Amino acid sequence: MVRVKPFHGIRPKAELAAEVSALPYDVMNREEAKVMAEGNPVSFLHISRAEIDFPNNVGDYDDCVYEKAKENLLDFIQKGILFMEEKPVYYLYQETMGDAVQTGLVAAVAVEDYENGAVMKHELTRKEKEQDRIRHFDVCNCHTEPVFLTYRHTDEIDSIISRWLKNHEPVYNFISEDQVGHKLWVVDDDKILDSLASAFEKLDKIYIADGHHRTASAAAVGKLRREQYPDQEGDAPYNYFMAAIFPDSDLSIMAYNRVVHKPAEKSYETILAEIEKNFAVEKAEGLFYPTQKHEFGLYLGDTWYKLTAHEELYGHDDPAKNLDAAILQTTVMEPIFGIKDVRTDKRIDFIGGIRGNEEIVRRCREEDSIGFALYPVEISDLMNISDSGKIMPPKSTWFEPKLRSGLFLHYLDEEVKS
Repeated sequence: MVRVKPFHGIRPKAELAAEVSALPYDVMNREEAKVMAEGNPVSFLHISRAEIDFPNNVGDYDDCVYEKAKENLLDFIQKGILFMEEKPVYYLYQETMGDAVQTGLVAAVAVEDYENGAVMKHELTRKEKEQDRIRHFDVCNCHTEPVFLTYRHTDEIDSIISRWLKNHEPVYNFISEDQVGHKLWVVDDDKILDSLASAFEKLDKIYIADGHHRTASAAAVGKLRREQYPDQEGDAPYNYFMAAIFPDSDLSIMAYNRVVHKPAEKSYETILAEIEKNFAVEKAEGLFYPTQKHEFGLYLGDTWYKLTAHEELYGHDDPAKNLDAAILQTTVMEPIFGIKDVRTDKRIDFIGGIRGNEEIVRRCREEDSIGFALYPVEISDLMNISDSGKIMPPKSTWFEPKLRSGLFLHYLDEEVKS
């Protein structure tokens, strides 16, 4: 059973929604965030990345950064840039990128469902990244960004959402600077609120698509609050986390490509010879994009190659080991380049598929690096691996379009109302 409920959302005035909204906090570095917010005093980046309001000699994780985030949040509320709904509501959030349209329910999801495994994970988290969002949520007294969840779609949920979209106008309708369309509907009818909650209760599980650190951090803050207020009821807001929940039928995953710094001691010829031990290698014309699983693009020495993994490299009982990112790690990254942990090793970097293979070429030419283009993971892979209790290799999935931040927030207790 998956428990969702409406919540007292905090959101921007309609006329300010486009200006307030921003890309998620974790898809840009500090300097990029500063540029994005430049000249826009109502950008949500002043809350989600408050370090941009300080000189560079102030650390990203200094206490003053979290206090500034809270100060900016309360200032936005006091000035009426953000306001709180009069009653608990759901939101329907729709994003359009080209021909792709995804529509999800924004709701509060029970932290207990995350703790007991009904909210399925597929990634490990890093403590330092968790700690950052724990402090951010705790000091701001608010979940400032949603977790991105998915589920195996049902006709019942699809029907309820479709009827609401057909019969109601969105409160937001704008195109962001990355040419993605964003619409938001407020769902405030008590019967529909109950119907959606009942429909989700029929699901036995739901899956984290993106936002493992935010989920873990929300759970940790909920635990802190329960220790602080042991006499409060179990339905206190901090016992829930904010999520945008999309059906799997609406979602697709883009490739998550790799660029590796060329070792000075190895020639291109040596590297290619070592790769040929596990892959069939063919020269390719122009930019090469893999067309199926277990096929890779290799950009080496200003030349593209098609790599096809030998059959013995996949077919494992463990579905996580059959992923192309896992195959690449065990046959190339560790034995050839000595990269054991792609999350921490500075010799490897990652490029979201939205940037195209042109970005691989640019990076390799500028940095004397070697590029690997992967075939995208499928939603079914993510779900199957989660169901099996396994963990996907780091940097396996790249979702587009990204959820905008600042369009809805979830307070942890009453303090934020003042």
